[in-house]
Amino acid sequence: MSEQATAVLAGGCFWCTEAVFRDVIGVERVESGYIGGTKADPTYKEVCSGNTGHAEAIRVTYDPATISYAQLLDIFFATHDPTQLNRQGNDIGTQYRSAIFPLDEAQRAEAQAGIERAQAEREGKIVTTIEGPATWYAAEDYHQEYWEGEGQRNPYCLAVIPPKLMKLRKSFANKVKA
Repeated sequence: MSEQATAVLAGGCFWCTEAVFRDVIGVERVESGYIGGTKADPTYKEVCSGNTGHAEAIRVTYDPATISYAQLLDIFFATHDPTQLNRQGNDIGTQYRSAIFPLDEAQRAEAQAGIERAQAEREGKIVTTIEGPATWYAAEDYHQEYWEGEGQRNPYCLAVIPPKLMKLRKSFANKVKA
């Protein structure tokens, strides 16, 4: 097994982005959390208030020999709307912003290239920001693997997540776990 790498992405509701990336080949782990704000150890309620400056995000642990950071970014851009400023659908606020949190200069350069690739495929202006460095805070336990449990009974998740998973399966069929 090769060395693992980490990517931190914010694409709206972390329940939705976590569900997508858990289905990607080469992804070993996905953790929901908060990043990019001013308060140490924020709670979900505090982040949802919009007053902490954090984004709901996911921290993806992956095998770069199986899937590259650039490929993860392409999936990220294809499975959320990077043209919506501080929102994803009905989720409105800076906590739902589209952002990439590179962990080094190589990831920062790849993030910029990813935005350029995604912009070439869209008419609307991409508003995804490249932020950081910033401290990662894991979300409360009940947010982890949410789609696999409570999310299956949550009307919001049932409306939003299946279309994202269908887009993943259609656009990236060779990158989806069986």
